[in-house]
Order: sequence, then C-alpha cells, then structure tokens
Amino acid sequence: MHRRPAVSTLRPGGRVGEGRPDTAWSGCHALVHAQENARLHTYENRVKESFDAIVPVLKQISAIQHDADFAIRAQRMARERLGFALPEVLLDDAWIEQLDMRNLFAWSVFETYRRFCDEAIMHAPLGNNDGMEFQEFLRQCGFHKLDVSPCSDGRLAHVIRYVLRLPYRFVRRRSYAGAMFDVEDSLEKWVRTELIRFREGRPNTADEPTRYLKTVVYHYSSVDPDHQGCAAHGSDTVRAMQCGVDRLRGFQQAVENTYCCGASIDKLLLGMDTDTDSIRIHMPDDNGGVSPENYIDSLELYDATLHMSATAAERWIVDRVNEKGGTVLPAGMARFMVYLLTNNLSQLEYVRRYHGGHYEDIGHSERFIGAGIGFEEVQLRNLTFFSYMNTVEEAAADLDVGIRIFTSLNVSHGLPIPVVVRFDYHGDVPGARERAGQRCGRVTDALHGRYRELTDRGLLHTLRVIRNIDAADSIEILGSSVKTTATMMGVHG
Repeated sequence: MHRRPAVSTLRPGGRVGEGRPDTAWSGCHALVHAQENARLHTYENRVKESFDAIVPVLKQISAIQHDADFAIRAQRMARERLGFALPEVLLDDAWIEQLDMRNLFAWSVFETYRRFCDEAIMHAPLGNNDGMEFQEFLRQCGFHKLDVSPCSDGRLAHVIRYVLRLPYRFVRRRSYAGAMFDVEDSLEKWVRTELIRFREGRPNTADEPTRYLKTVVYHYSSVDPDHQGCAAHGSDTVRAMQCGVDRLRGFQQAVENTYCCGASIDKLLLGMDTDTDSIRIHMPDDNGGVSPENYIDSLELYDATLHMSATAAERWIVDRVNEKGGTVLPAGMARFMVYLLTNNLSQLEYVRRYHGGHYEDIGHSERFIGAGIGFEEVQLRNLTFFSYMNTVEEAAADLDVGIRIFTSLNVSHGLPIPVVVRFDYHGDVPGARERAGQRCGRVTDALHGRYRELTDRGLLHTLRVIRNIDAADSIEILGSSVKTTATMMGVHG
C-alpha cells in the first residue's frame, strides 16, 4: 500500500518531550504527562467537593433549626464548610416554620457556581498558556479553526481540556443532545470565521489553503452499554455514530451549496467512552466522507505501547494511523489525529490512576444545568448538563433531556433543579450588554413557563448571568428565582 511521508510531530513545538524536562513525562506510559494529571486531579476534586458539600452541610443545619442559637451556628457551619454565609432572612424565620431547604439548596449551588466561575476566569487554574502554540500547530496541520460539538451530557463536559488535552479558549465548543448540532448555527460560525480571515487575517489570511475543521463527539458506555450510553439516541451506539456522520455531511453540504467556489470544511468524528475516557477516531472513506467502521481506539494504543520508550511509542502510533487511514487520509489530518490520540493517553492514565480504570459514577451526577451561550470555563466531567440556545423553543428537546435527568437526580429526593441561564456578549459592541440581559430574562421566563409545575412546587430555580468575553471580567449576576429579600451574591434576589 502506498504510504504518505511519515507523520512524526505529535505536539506543538516538535516531537514528544522536546523542550521539556525529562521529569515532566513520568507516568507509567512514556508519553503521559503525570505532573499535569496530578494538577488537574487536584482541581477537579476541589471544585466537585465544594458542590458536594452542600447537601451534608444543609442536613446538619436542618437538624439544629429549632435551637436557640440556630442562626449563629448555621452561619458558622456555612462559612467553615462551604466558604460563604447564607441569606440571613432564610435563617431568622426558621423558628416560625420549617426551614426552606429548597431555597437554601438552590442559593448554595448558585453561590458555589459563582465562586467557581470567578476563580476559573480570573486565575485560569486549568492553564491556557499554550494557546497560541496550539493555533500554530493547527495551522501546520492545515486547519484554521477547530469547532467541536459534543453531546450535552455532563459526562462529556471535560472533553476539551481533560479528554483531548486542548487549550479550551482556542477551541469552539457547542454542546447538543446527541451531538446533533444546529447546522444553521454552525454555518453562521463558519461565515464569521471566514470573514475575519478575509478582513483581519486572523488566525491566518484567506489565501492560505487551510480549512475549517468541524468535529462531532458522540459517546457510549463500555461498562453498561445498553443503559448508560447516549440518552438522546436510546443508548444505541451505532445510531449515535451514524447520526454524527449524517450531521457532518449535512453541514458540509450546507457550506458547499451556499457558498460554492471550492468552499468546504474538513470533518472529524470522535467516539468517547464515558466510563474510561478513551476515544475512537474515525477515518475518512474513499468517497470523502467518514467511515463508521474504520476507527482507531486509544485504549488499544495505550495497552500496545505501554512498555515502549517515548520514541518507539510515538512511531508505533504514527504507523498505526497511517495504516488505518490509507492513501485517502491527508497528511495534515493524520498529524492531528496522532496528536489527539497521544494527548488522550494522559487521560487514560488519569482514569486508571485516580478512578481504578473507569469512573464509579458511570451514569449522570451533574450538579446543575447550564442554559444559554457561554460556560467555556466549565471543563469538568459530570458538573453541568449543557443546553446551548438562543431561545427555549429551539432547544426544547435538549432541555427536556436535562430536566428528565435532574428529575431523577434531584426532584426524586425533594431537591430543586438548579438552572444557570447565561449569555456571554462582546463588550465592544454597542448595546450588547443590554441585549444579553434581555435575552437572559426571556429565556428564564420561558423556562419557568415550560416547566410551570416544577416551578410552582419550588423544584426549579434559575440564576441569571451575563459576561463580557472581551474583558477578563468575572460573571455578572442579574438575579435569581430564589425567594429571599436578602442580598444575594451582590444583587437583590
């Protein structure tokens, strides 16, 4: 079989380990970055523990609500174990009637989200120093933009920063139930990207022969494939995979039919095992499409190269990609595939070292729903169920999936569903902040209208948030449905 020139560069800047101290690559596998794994694990634990502490602390507070010094003791518990004080009005009236635990729970989730969000934005604990280097590497592979559409399932929320180890601020991510992304929205993003190339030469000029890379990430479960796969596709992995192929083809046709003259995109289909974080990368077929049957599994690569040196493992992965891709796989795409597969080896070892090979929570355990446009700092598994939208009507199917999940997680235990409604905006556009706030309000009202029965029972609470993404500012809280007259997170509820 004819082979293209061998692909050897796995990472921006050169071969694996080039320019890095030897101690940086000290995992069991020679290509694994163990120090980064330790840092990411510390961050993940700290954030999730802050959310998971809410229920135990509120249980303890509930147990003492009729004590004479209740308010003082409750505030002491909250400050020491949650890191913030609770609204005084909800505590002061507890002697009259039962403590409003649903309001307290929702308020605590929203305050924890605000603290997490501000830290992620202001201090970048996940790191983002290699973004420009990655952009140059992407260009060398023949691409000027990476646009990723994973499933909105919270078990894929960490796919960019953890699973694929990419600088998340340089990757466009829009999540949809079943990874069934909006073709028209993606077409609009493609047009905007190409216009910036023509007008401003960013990230490169329009005369360079680079392409827009659209990626779909479907998912499946290796531990319980019949029940813990993609809910939007009935845990049918074949269906999820084929729908990803069809949606990519539809987007490509939309670009070509609308703008012709050679306008097109490149397509990439990834599968992700939500139990182990391994990935499948599907190869192109002879007709310029994506092959559902021909793929490389990163877990197999990890096991095959586990005891090799870094150089030998790198060569083995390159040869495997070349072999599976054949002559129809472009050299630039092959190089990028090798890069993703190698990056994922660190995540496989992460799951093996810190979670015993697969996650204990193979099902859903999200902490809140994120609805709207934004949330780029949320890069942690099972933290958030995403529903990207401009209106509730257009995202009704996604929202319904999320509400069903949280009905099992929260409502069945008497806890409300916390929904953060957020719209990011460009601060240099006149009137953008006001329009973002109005959109936030409309979506919030529509949410409570669609799920009126939950709202009336106090089982659906919303937090309204906007953020200027042209500045290094924290999020701006506009208000909340939590019923308290106390000052909440800098605003009145």
